[in-house]
Amino acid sequence: MAEMPTDAERRRVLIAEDEALIRLDLAEMLVEEGYEVVGEAGDGETAVRLAEELKPDLVILDIKMPIMDGLAAAERIAGARIAPVIILTAFSQRDLVERARAAGAMAYLVKPFQKSDLVPAVEIALSRYSEVAALEAEVASLTDRLEIRKAVERAKGALMTTYGMTEPQAFKWIQRTAMDHRMTMKEVAERILAETAGGEVSQQPTV
Repeated sequence: MAEMPTDAERRRVLIAEDEALIRLDLAEMLVEEGYEVVGEAGDGETAVRLAEELKPDLVILDIKMPIMDGLAAAERIAGARIAPVIILTAFSQRDLVERARAAGAMAYLVKPFQKSDLVPAVEIALSRYSEVAALEAEVASLTDRLEIRKAVERAKGALMTTYGMTEPQAFKWIQRTAMDHRMTMKEVAERILAETAGGEVSQQPTV
C-alpha cells in the first residue's frame, strides 16, 4: 500500500464509468490509496458538468459511456484546463488510445486493471499535467513551448540515466533549479545536456 498522503496532499478524483461495479471497485481502490473521490458519474455529459463544478485534481473517464463518450468528455475537460484525464479502455479498444491522447488524456488504463496499475497511472497523469502547466506558464508561443518541452524531455532522460532520478524528481529538479538561479527551464535543460554529454559528471548535477 502506498504511503498515505497528508490532508494537504490528498488528491481529489472524479470518476466517470457507466458500469456501477467497476465504478465502485475504482472508488474503493482510490480511497484505499489515500485519494478522495469527490464525484461519480455514469455518462460523459454528467462528468463534464461535475468537473466544471467540483474542479477535481484528476478525472478518470471510461471511453464507452452514454450521452457523451469518454473521448468527447476528455476533450472538453482537458481543453478547459480543468484537470488531467485518465482514460479507461478495454483490450478491444486499444486502437482508441491515440485518439485518447489527441483528446488530451495524460494516461490510460486497460481493463481489467489492478490497484498496482491504477496508482502509477494516476501519478503519471498528475506529473505530466503539472509539467505541461509549468511549460505553458513559461512561454506563450506554441513553437517555443514545443522546443522547450523537447529540451526538458531530453534533460530529464539525462538526469534519470546519469543520476538515477525518477521522471518526476528530474522535472522538479529542473524546475527548482530554474527558479533558484533565475533561469528558464530551457536554459537549465541545455546546461544539463551539455554537462552529461561531456562525459565528466559530478555526484550531483551542477548548473
